[in-house]
Amino acid sequence: MIKGNQVRIAVVDDDEDDFFIISDYIKDIEGANLVVEWISNYQTAIEKIKAAAYHLYFVDYRLGNETGLELLQEVAAMQLDQPIVLLTGKGNKSIDIRAMQSGATDYLVKSDLNAEKLERCIRYSLDRAASLRELKERENKYRNLFKGSKDAVFIADENLFFSECNQAATALFGLDNSELLHHSLLEFINEESQKEGTIQLLRSGQEFSDLEIQIRTHNEEIKLCLLSVSFQKNSHPHHRIHGIIHDITNIKKAELANVQAQKLAANERLIRILAHEIRNPLNNITLAVEQLQTPTEDTKKQKYLIDIVQRNSTRINRIITELLDLTRPLELKFEKHALQEILDESLLLASDRINLQNIRVEKNYPDSPIEIDADKSKLTIAFTNLVINAIEAMEIDKGELAVSISALPNAYSVSIRDNGKGIPEEYLPKLFEPFFTSKKNGTGLGLAACYSIIESHKGTIHVESKVDRGSNFTVNFNR
Repeated sequence: MIKGNQVRIAVVDDDEDDFFIISDYIKDIEGANLVVEWISNYQTAIEKIKAAAYHLYFVDYRLGNETGLELLQEVAAMQLDQPIVLLTGKGNKSIDIRAMQSGATDYLVKSDLNAEKLERCIRYSLDRAASLRELKERENKYRNLFKGSKDAVFIADENLFFSECNQAATALFGLDNSELLHHSLLEFINEESQKEGTIQLLRSGQEFSDLEIQIRTHNEEIKLCLLSVSFQKNSHPHHRIHGIIHDITNIKKAELANVQAQKLAANERLIRILAHEIRNPLNNITLAVEQLQTPTEDTKKQKYLIDIVQRNSTRINRIITELLDLTRPLELKFEKHALQEILDESLLLASDRINLQNIRVEKNYPDSPIEIDADKSKLTIAFTNLVINAIEAMEIDKGELAVSISALPNAYSVSIRDNGKGIPEEYLPKLFEPFFTSKKNGTGLGLAACYSIIESHKGTIHVESKVDRGSNFTVNFNR
């Protein structure tokens, strides 16, 4: 039964008697809010259809000098989508087929009409028209997205031969749409390894996203891109693959420029700090040498001045040695070692300072060994540095050092927590930079070396700290 809002129906027929018969059948449909009106000629019908004056049209095959088929064809040419049902006096399979091919929603024989058939035809025609309108709206929406996308969007066969491409794709490859349709995406992938990788992924039948590839355009430009592919399993063989190519060339250039700028800034900062660190002991040496050049018989003073020269020369040499050690590539020997063992050795190396400051140490280790690939001696140095930093931050007789190991879903985590004076928030971003230190006699190379060692083990280090509440250094290693 048809229910809901009013439905306006037009009967297009040059015979008024036929209109009354059809109108009476429609009025017999129970529970429907239907209004039926008569259109007696072809031209008026065309004008009403163009104006979308009715929801549904019943059109007789014979309309004076014209036919209902001609009306259907004219409406189709104007790309109008109102539902039209063709009526004939007698059944004719040929007319039936031509009517449906011309866009008719349904085909009825007048002699077979009754209220039940018309009710079913009206309901079917309105539902089909609503579905077609919705489908058309969706198609237009996705077509606009396809055409207007700034990313290259394409449809291709299983060998990535293009069957349809948007404007962004033609701009990316440097070929117009008709030329591009004779090529496969594989022809434009610059690296053989990337080409083989793409082929393997396609053969696996798995959808993939953001595969990094190099595109060599028709103009021999190299573009860095991300390729995403989905499969339409029940579609035509030439339209099975839907793909998006995102050009990241400019993003990569911007990233590289940013990295280079950061490196230059870091080098400038390092040079300034290095100059400052060396200038202080150098000034002391200069002053001592100037006084030694003045003749004197005071051997005690001479010895004092020579001690200054030696002490400050040693300091300069130590700064340079530590800097060279920091920049020299680490020679690592990786073997399986338990983190518990490495941390215990680090604590043992720092045990004298722990005992002298009467620091309470709490260890929280898993029962079973947590093994990682590590250069034990280097990693022991890194953890010892972290432990000593924690010791130096705590007060004598009040220090509490907590060392723990935990197994996370994707990593093994080591935590070294103290209850010391903490680190000001503005210092945290610079903490692992060479020569940055808040200690009076520090060189600022200990944590930088620690960072380098942990990074060489493919680990990460993170610090959380609050002034007067202590710090927590967390080191994570991939499982």
